[in-house]
Amino acid sequence: MTTIPPKIAAFLVKIEAFLISLDPKSFPIASKEDSMEELPVLRIAGEIKFVSADGWVAPKLSKRMDKFMLYMLIAGKKALKDGGVTEDVMDELDKAKCGVLIGSAMGGMKVFNDAIEALRISYKKMNPFCVPFATTNMGSAMLAMDLGWMGPNYSISTACATSNFCILNAANHIISGEADMMLCGGSDAAIIPIGLGGFVACRALSQRNNDPTKASRPWDINRDGFVMGEGAGVLLLEELEHAKRRGATIYAEFLGGSFNSDAYHLTEPHPDGVGAILCIEKALAQSGVAREDVNYINAHASSTAVGDIKEFQALLHCFGKNPKLRVNSTKSMTGHLLGAAGAVEAVAAIQAIRTGWVHPNINLENPDEGVDANVLVGPKKERLNVKAALSNSFGFGGHNSSIIFMPYK
Repeated sequence: MTTIPPKIAAFLVKIEAFLISLDPKSFPIASKEDSMEELPVLRIAGEIKFVSADGWVAPKLSKRMDKFMLYMLIAGKKALKDGGVTEDVMDELDKAKCGVLIGSAMGGMKVFNDAIEALRISYKKMNPFCVPFATTNMGSAMLAMDLGWMGPNYSISTACATSNFCILNAANHIISGEADMMLCGGSDAAIIPIGLGGFVACRALSQRNNDPTKASRPWDINRDGFVMGEGAGVLLLEELEHAKRRGATIYAEFLGGSFNSDAYHLTEPHPDGVGAILCIEKALAQSGVAREDVNYINAHASSTAVGDIKEFQALLHCFGKNPKLRVNSTKSMTGHLLGAAGAVEAVAAIQAIRTGWVHPNINLENPDEGVDANVLVGPKKERLNVKAALSNSFGFGGHNSSIIFMPYK
Protein backbone atom coordinates (compact mmCIF):
# COMPACT_ATOMS: atom_id res chain seq x y z
CA MET A 1 0.00 0.00 0.00
CA THR A 2 1.52 3.31 -1.04
CA THR A 3 -1.30 5.70 -0.24
CA ILE A 4 -2.15 7.04 3.19
CA PRO A 5 -4.69 4.64 4.75
CA PRO A 6 -8.04 5.77 6.16
CA LYS A 7 -7.62 7.39 9.55
CA ILE A 8 -7.52 5.02 12.46
CA ALA A 9 -7.89 6.23 16.00
CA ALA A 10 -5.54 4.65 18.48
CA PHE A 11 -7.13 5.69 21.70
CA LEU A 12 -7.46 2.99 24.29
CA VAL A 13 -4.14 1.82 25.54
CA LYS A 14 -3.63 -0.17 28.68
CA ILE A 15 -0.70 -2.11 30.02
CA GLU A 16 -0.08 -4.45 32.89
CA ALA A 17 3.66 -3.99 32.60
CA PHE A 18 3.61 -1.12 35.08
CA LEU A 19 3.75 -3.76 37.79
CA ILE A 20 7.21 -4.81 36.68
CA SER A 21 10.18 -4.23 38.92
CA LEU A 22 13.68 -5.58 39.01
CA ASP A 23 13.84 -8.20 41.70
CA PRO A 24 17.22 -9.06 43.20
CA LYS A 25 15.89 -12.16 44.92
CA SER A 26 17.49 -15.45 43.95
CA PHE A 27 16.06 -17.23 40.93
CA PRO A 28 18.34 -20.21 40.26
CA ILE A 29 18.31 -21.62 36.76
CA ALA A 30 19.75 -24.90 37.89
CA SER A 31 20.49 -26.41 41.27
CA LYS A 32 23.02 -28.95 42.51
CA GLU A 33 20.26 -31.52 42.56
CA ASP A 34 19.64 -31.19 38.83
CA SER A 35 20.92 -34.06 36.72
CA MET A 36 21.79 -31.77 33.83
CA GLU A 37 24.96 -29.73 33.73
CA GLU A 38 24.65 -26.81 36.13
CA LEU A 39 23.91 -23.49 34.46
CA PRO A 40 24.96 -20.08 35.81
CA VAL A 41 22.71 -18.72 38.54
CA LEU A 42 20.54 -15.79 37.54
CA ARG A 43 19.00 -13.68 40.28
CA ILE A 44 17.35 -10.84 38.35
CA ALA A 45 14.23 -10.49 36.25
CA GLY A 46 11.46 -7.97 35.65
CA GLU A 47 8.94 -10.13 37.43
CA ILE A 48 5.35 -9.16 38.21
CA LYS A 49 5.07 -10.06 41.88
CA PHE A 50 1.32 -9.57 42.15
CA VAL A 51 -1.61 -8.88 39.87
CA SER A 52 -5.26 -8.98 40.86
CA ALA A 53 -7.76 -10.58 38.51
CA ASP A 54 -10.70 -9.59 40.71
CA GLY A 55 -13.49 -8.20 38.60
CA TRP A 56 -11.66 -9.03 35.37
CA VAL A 57 -11.35 -12.81 35.15
CA ALA A 58 -13.40 -15.48 36.91
CA PRO A 59 -11.43 -16.92 39.87
CA LYS A 60 -11.65 -20.54 38.67
CA LEU A 61 -10.41 -19.62 35.22
CA SER A 62 -7.66 -17.33 36.48
CA LYS A 63 -6.18 -20.18 38.53
CA ARG A 64 -6.14 -22.54 35.56
CA MET A 65 -4.79 -20.38 32.77
CA ASP A 66 -1.20 -19.49 32.09
CA LYS A 67 -0.10 -16.06 33.25
CA PHE A 68 0.42 -14.80 29.71
CA MET A 69 -3.31 -15.32 29.13
CA LEU A 70 -4.23 -13.77 32.47
CA TYR A 71 -2.22 -10.63 31.74
CA MET A 72 -3.72 -10.43 28.28
CA LEU A 73 -7.33 -10.66 29.45
CA ILE A 74 -6.86 -8.12 32.22
CA ALA A 75 -5.04 -5.65 29.97
CA GLY A 76 -7.61 -6.08 27.19
CA LYS A 77 -10.56 -5.45 29.49
CA LYS A 78 -8.87 -2.47 31.10
CA ALA A 79 -8.27 -1.01 27.65
CA LEU A 80 -11.98 -1.26 26.91
CA LYS A 81 -12.90 0.34 30.23
CA ASP A 82 -10.39 3.12 29.66
CA GLY A 83 -12.02 3.83 26.31
CA GLY A 84 -15.51 4.13 27.65
CA VAL A 85 -16.70 0.86 26.14
CA THR A 86 -19.41 0.38 28.73
CA GLU A 87 -22.08 -2.31 28.71
CA ASP A 88 -24.39 0.11 26.90
CA VAL A 89 -21.76 0.75 24.24
CA MET A 90 -21.11 -2.99 23.93
CA ASP A 91 -24.79 -3.59 23.28
CA GLU A 92 -24.69 -1.16 20.36
CA LEU A 93 -21.56 -2.60 18.72
CA ASP A 94 -21.67 -4.77 15.63
CA LYS A 95 -19.75 -7.60 17.25
CA ALA A 96 -19.14 -9.25 13.90
CA LYS A 97 -16.90 -6.28 13.17
CA CYS A 98 -15.02 -6.29 16.47
CA GLY A 99 -11.89 -8.40 16.70
CA VAL A 100 -8.98 -9.46 18.86
CA LEU A 101 -5.41 -9.86 17.63
CA ILE A 102 -3.04 -10.24 20.57
CA GLY A 103 0.04 -12.39 20.24
CA SER A 104 2.74 -13.99 22.35
CA ALA A 105 6.34 -14.90 21.65
CA MET A 106 6.53 -17.79 24.11
CA GLY A 107 2.93 -18.81 24.81
CA GLY A 108 1.93 -20.81 27.87
CA MET A 109 5.35 -22.04 28.92
CA LYS A 110 4.42 -22.60 32.57
CA VAL A 111 1.33 -24.66 31.69
CA PHE A 112 3.32 -26.72 29.19
CA ASN A 113 6.23 -27.23 31.60
CA ASP A 114 3.86 -28.34 34.36
CA ALA A 115 2.30 -30.83 31.96
CA ILE A 116 5.69 -32.35 31.20
CA GLU A 117 6.40 -32.73 34.92
CA ALA A 118 3.00 -34.34 35.45
CA LEU A 119 3.60 -36.72 32.56
CA ARG A 120 6.68 -38.05 34.34
CA ILE A 121 4.22 -39.55 36.83
CA SER A 122 1.27 -40.37 34.58
CA TYR A 123 -0.75 -38.81 31.78
CA LYS A 124 -3.68 -38.98 34.21
CA LYS A 125 -1.96 -36.30 36.28
CA MET A 126 -1.88 -33.87 33.36
CA ASN A 127 -4.06 -30.77 33.30
CA PRO A 128 -6.77 -31.42 30.67
CA PHE A 129 -6.42 -27.76 29.67
CA CYS A 130 -2.65 -28.00 29.13
CA VAL A 131 -2.81 -28.06 25.33
CA PRO A 132 -5.28 -25.21 24.74
CA PHE A 133 -3.80 -23.08 27.53
CA ALA A 134 -0.27 -23.50 26.19
CA THR A 135 -1.03 -22.35 22.63
CA THR A 136 -0.32 -18.75 21.69
CA ASN A 137 -3.74 -18.16 20.10
CA MET A 138 -5.81 -19.05 23.13
CA GLY A 139 -5.46 -15.71 24.91
CA SER A 140 -7.05 -13.88 21.98
CA ALA A 141 -9.66 -16.61 21.70
CA MET A 142 -10.60 -16.47 25.39
CA LEU A 143 -10.89 -12.68 25.33
CA ALA A 144 -13.10 -12.80 22.25
CA MET A 145 -15.31 -15.45 23.89
CA ASP A 146 -15.63 -13.32 26.99
CA LEU A 147 -16.63 -10.24 24.96
CA GLY A 148 -18.68 -12.03 22.33
CA TRP A 149 -16.58 -10.40 19.60
CA MET A 150 -16.96 -12.38 16.40
CA GLY A 151 -14.67 -10.45 14.06
CA PRO A 152 -11.06 -11.30 13.15
CA ASN A 153 -9.54 -13.37 15.93
CA TYR A 154 -6.08 -14.90 15.95
CA SER A 155 -2.57 -14.34 17.23
CA ILE A 156 0.79 -13.74 15.59
CA SER A 157 4.09 -14.93 16.99
CA THR A 158 7.21 -13.25 15.64
CA ALA A 159 9.41 -13.39 18.73
CA CYS A 160 10.04 -9.93 20.17
CA ALA A 161 8.42 -8.20 17.18
CA THR A 162 5.08 -9.89 17.93
CA SER A 163 3.13 -6.87 19.20
CA ASN A 164 3.96 -4.63 16.25
CA PHE A 165 2.97 -7.35 13.79
CA CYS A 166 -0.35 -7.69 15.63
CA ILE A 167 -0.96 -3.93 15.69
CA LEU A 168 -0.24 -3.59 11.97
CA ASN A 169 -2.46 -6.49 11.00
CA ALA A 170 -5.24 -5.26 13.28
CA ALA A 171 -5.08 -1.88 11.54
CA ASN A 172 -5.27 -3.58 8.16
CA HIS A 173 -8.53 -5.29 9.17
CA ILE A 174 -9.97 -1.85 9.91
CA ILE A 175 -8.60 -0.35 6.69
CA SER A 176 -10.13 -3.16 4.64
CA GLY A 177 -13.53 -2.63 6.28
CA GLU A 178 -13.53 -6.04 8.00
CA ALA A 179 -13.54 -4.46 11.45
CA ASP A 180 -14.61 -1.28 13.22
CA MET A 181 -12.67 -2.00 16.37
CA MET A 182 -9.67 -4.22 17.22
CA LEU A 183 -7.96 -5.06 20.49
CA CYS A 184 -4.31 -5.73 19.66
CA GLY A 185 -0.90 -6.13 21.23
CA GLY A 186 1.07 -8.83 23.00
CA SER A 187 1.60 -10.71 26.25
CA ASP A 188 4.35 -12.91 27.68
CA ALA A 189 5.15 -14.59 30.98
CA ALA A 190 8.31 -16.68 30.61
CA ILE A 191 10.04 -16.00 33.92
CA ILE A 192 10.34 -19.65 34.90
CA PRO A 193 13.46 -21.84 34.97
CA ILE A 194 13.04 -23.22 31.46
CA GLY A 195 12.41 -19.78 30.00
CA LEU A 196 15.27 -18.07 31.79
CA GLY A 197 17.56 -21.05 31.32
CA GLY A 198 17.03 -21.06 27.56
CA PHE A 199 18.01 -17.42 27.25
CA VAL A 200 20.99 -17.90 29.57
CA ALA A 201 22.12 -20.82 27.42
CA CYS A 202 22.17 -18.60 24.32
CA ARG A 203 23.96 -15.89 26.32
CA ALA A 204 21.27 -13.27 25.85
CA LEU A 205 20.61 -12.25 29.47
CA SER A 206 22.45 -9.89 31.77
CA GLN A 207 23.95 -11.53 34.84
CA ARG A 208 24.60 -8.32 36.75
CA ASN A 209 23.27 -10.00 39.88
CA ASN A 210 25.15 -7.73 42.25
CA ASP A 211 23.60 -4.57 40.81
CA PRO A 212 20.15 -5.44 39.43
CA THR A 213 18.84 -1.90 39.02
CA LYS A 214 21.76 -1.20 36.64
CA ALA A 215 21.44 -4.44 34.66
CA SER A 216 19.33 -3.14 31.78
CA ARG A 217 21.47 -0.49 30.08
CA PRO A 218 20.80 0.02 26.36
CA TRP A 219 23.67 1.60 24.39
CA ASP A 220 25.98 1.60 27.40
CA ILE A 221 29.42 0.13 26.73
CA ASN A 222 29.15 -2.07 29.84
CA ARG A 223 25.88 -3.77 28.92
CA ASP A 224 26.01 -7.57 29.10
CA GLY A 225 22.58 -8.62 27.84
CA PHE A 226 18.94 -7.90 28.49
CA VAL A 227 16.82 -8.35 31.60
CA MET A 228 13.81 -10.55 30.95
CA GLY A 229 10.48 -8.99 31.88
CA GLU A 230 6.86 -10.06 31.67
CA GLY A 231 3.52 -8.38 31.18
CA ALA A 232 1.01 -7.37 28.55
CA GLY A 233 0.26 -4.35 26.44
CA VAL A 234 -3.07 -3.92 24.66
CA LEU A 235 -4.26 -1.10 22.40
CA LEU A 236 -7.76 -0.53 21.11
CA LEU A 237 -7.68 0.61 17.49
CA GLU A 238 -10.92 1.98 16.10
CA GLU A 239 -12.01 3.38 12.78
CA LEU A 240 -12.02 7.14 13.23
CA GLU A 241 -15.61 7.95 12.32
CA HIS A 242 -16.83 5.03 14.42
CA ALA A 243 -14.88 6.39 17.41
CA LYS A 244 -16.18 9.92 16.87
CA ARG A 245 -19.81 8.78 16.67
CA ARG A 246 -19.63 7.23 20.13
CA GLY A 247 -17.75 10.19 21.59
CA ALA A 248 -14.54 8.30 22.38
CA THR A 249 -11.52 10.07 23.77
CA ILE A 250 -8.88 9.70 21.06
CA TYR A 251 -5.29 9.56 22.30
CA ALA A 252 -3.43 9.44 18.99
CA GLU A 253 -3.74 8.57 15.33
CA PHE A 254 -2.18 5.40 13.99
CA LEU A 255 -0.64 6.13 10.62
CA GLY A 256 0.73 2.74 9.67
CA GLY A 257 4.02 0.93 9.51
CA SER A 258 5.89 -1.96 7.99
CA PHE A 259 7.49 -5.32 8.65
CA ASN A 260 10.08 -7.39 6.84
CA SER A 261 12.80 -9.98 7.35
CA ASP A 262 16.59 -9.84 7.58
CA ALA A 263 16.76 -13.39 6.19
CA TYR A 264 20.21 -13.61 7.72
CA HIS A 265 20.62 -15.23 11.17
CA LEU A 266 18.68 -16.85 14.00
CA THR A 267 19.48 -14.25 16.62
CA GLU A 268 21.73 -11.57 15.15
CA PRO A 269 20.70 -8.60 12.98
CA HIS A 270 22.08 -8.21 9.49
CA PRO A 271 25.61 -6.78 9.84
CA ASP A 272 24.81 -3.95 7.41
CA GLY A 273 21.52 -3.17 9.13
CA VAL A 274 19.85 -3.34 5.73
CA GLY A 275 16.71 -5.09 7.02
CA ALA A 276 16.00 -2.50 9.70
CA ILE A 277 16.71 0.37 7.29
CA LEU A 278 14.37 -1.02 4.64
CA CYS A 279 11.67 -1.60 7.27
CA ILE A 280 11.86 1.97 8.56
CA GLU A 281 11.91 3.47 5.07
CA LYS A 282 8.95 1.34 4.01
CA ALA A 283 7.04 2.40 7.13
CA LEU A 284 7.61 6.06 6.24
CA ALA A 285 6.49 5.50 2.65
CA GLN A 286 3.37 3.53 3.55
CA SER A 287 2.26 5.97 6.22
CA GLY A 288 2.99 9.06 4.14
CA VAL A 289 5.17 10.55 6.87
CA ALA A 290 8.24 12.59 5.94
CA ARG A 291 11.38 11.54 7.81
CA GLU A 292 11.95 15.10 9.02
CA ASP A 293 8.57 14.96 10.78
CA VAL A 294 9.63 12.02 12.95
CA ASN A 295 11.12 13.68 16.01
CA TYR A 296 10.65 10.87 18.55
CA ILE A 297 11.70 7.23 18.32
CA ASN A 298 11.03 4.57 20.89
CA ALA A 299 13.83 2.17 19.97
CA HIS A 300 13.87 -1.58 20.31
CA ALA A 301 17.27 -1.25 22.07
CA SER A 302 17.21 -4.15 24.50
CA SER A 303 20.73 -3.88 25.99
CA THR A 304 22.45 -6.43 23.76
CA ALA A 305 25.94 -5.85 22.38
CA VAL A 306 25.17 -6.16 18.66
CA GLY A 307 21.48 -5.27 18.46
CA ASP A 308 21.71 -1.84 20.10
CA ILE A 309 24.47 -0.65 17.78
CA LYS A 310 22.96 -1.95 14.56
CA GLU A 311 19.62 -0.32 15.31
CA PHE A 312 21.28 2.97 16.23
CA GLN A 313 23.22 2.95 12.97
CA ALA A 314 19.98 2.31 11.07
CA LEU A 315 18.31 5.23 12.87
CA LEU A 316 21.17 7.57 11.99
CA HIS A 317 21.03 6.39 8.39
CA CYS A 318 17.31 7.20 8.19
CA PHE A 319 17.03 10.23 10.49
CA GLY A 320 20.57 11.48 11.04
CA LYS A 321 19.85 14.84 9.40
CA ASN A 322 17.07 15.67 11.86
CA PRO A 323 18.68 17.85 14.59
CA LYS A 324 15.58 17.65 16.81
CA LEU A 325 15.36 13.86 16.93
CA ARG A 326 15.00 12.28 20.40
CA VAL A 327 15.47 8.55 21.00
CA ASN A 328 14.87 6.45 24.10
CA SER A 329 14.43 2.84 25.19
CA THR A 330 11.59 1.80 27.47
CA LYS A 331 13.47 -1.43 28.14
CA SER A 332 16.03 0.48 30.18
CA MET A 333 13.37 0.62 32.91
CA THR A 334 11.10 -2.38 32.30
CA GLY A 335 13.49 -4.96 30.95
CA HIS A 336 12.53 -6.87 27.81
CA LEU A 337 8.94 -8.07 27.76
CA LEU A 338 9.52 -10.29 24.71
CA GLY A 339 6.33 -10.47 22.65
CA ALA A 340 4.65 -7.82 24.81
CA ALA A 341 7.46 -5.29 24.38
CA GLY A 342 6.20 -3.62 21.21
CA ALA A 343 2.74 -2.91 22.59
CA VAL A 344 4.06 -1.53 25.87
CA GLU A 345 6.47 0.66 23.90
CA ALA A 346 3.65 1.80 21.62
CA VAL A 347 1.87 2.87 24.81
CA ALA A 348 4.99 4.81 25.83
CA ALA A 349 5.05 6.53 22.42
CA ILE A 350 1.37 7.44 22.67
CA GLN A 351 1.84 8.72 26.20
CA ALA A 352 4.66 10.94 24.92
CA ILE A 353 2.24 12.34 22.35
CA ARG A 354 -0.48 12.86 24.97
CA THR A 355 1.63 14.40 27.69
CA GLY A 356 4.46 16.16 25.85
CA TRP A 357 7.03 14.25 27.92
CA VAL A 358 9.43 11.55 26.76
CA HIS A 359 10.75 9.21 29.41
CA PRO A 360 14.46 8.95 30.28
CA ASN A 361 17.09 6.42 29.32
CA ILE A 362 18.40 5.11 32.60
CA ASN A 363 21.80 3.48 33.13
CA LEU A 364 23.39 5.13 30.10
CA GLU A 365 26.62 6.09 31.83
CA ASN A 366 29.23 5.40 29.12
CA PRO A 367 27.78 5.40 25.59
CA ASP A 368 29.27 2.74 23.34
CA GLU A 369 31.57 3.74 20.50
CA GLY A 370 29.57 5.08 17.58
CA VAL A 371 26.61 6.12 19.74
CA ASP A 372 25.82 9.83 19.58
CA ALA A 373 24.55 10.60 23.07
CA ASN A 374 23.20 13.94 21.87
CA VAL A 375 20.43 12.08 20.03
CA LEU A 376 19.43 10.08 23.10
CA VAL A 377 17.14 11.25 25.88
CA GLY A 378 19.16 11.76 29.05
CA PRO A 379 18.72 10.33 32.56
CA LYS A 380 15.70 12.55 33.19
CA LYS A 381 12.45 12.91 31.25
CA GLU A 382 12.37 15.66 28.67
CA ARG A 383 9.74 17.95 27.22
CA LEU A 384 8.97 17.27 23.56
CA ASN A 385 6.22 18.38 21.22
CA VAL A 386 5.93 15.12 19.30
CA LYS A 387 5.12 15.59 15.62
CA ALA A 388 5.35 11.89 14.73
CA ALA A 389 6.55 8.96 16.82
CA LEU A 390 8.10 5.79 15.45
CA SER A 391 8.44 2.61 17.49
CA ASN A 392 10.69 -0.27 16.48
CA SER A 393 10.53 -3.93 17.45
CA PHE A 394 12.92 -6.60 16.20
CA GLY A 395 12.82 -10.32 16.94
CA PHE A 396 14.85 -13.51 16.77
CA GLY A 397 14.57 -14.91 13.27
CA GLY A 398 15.26 -11.55 11.66
CA HIS A 399 11.76 -10.11 12.12
CA ASN A 400 11.75 -6.31 11.78
CA SER A 401 8.81 -4.00 12.44
CA SER A 402 8.21 -0.26 12.65
CA ILE A 403 4.96 1.54 13.48
CA ILE A 404 4.11 5.26 13.48
CA PHE A 405 1.73 7.39 15.55
CA MET A 406 1.01 11.10 15.52
CA PRO A 407 -1.18 13.51 17.48
CA TYR A 408 -4.84 13.45 16.55
CA LYS A 409 -6.00 16.77 15.15
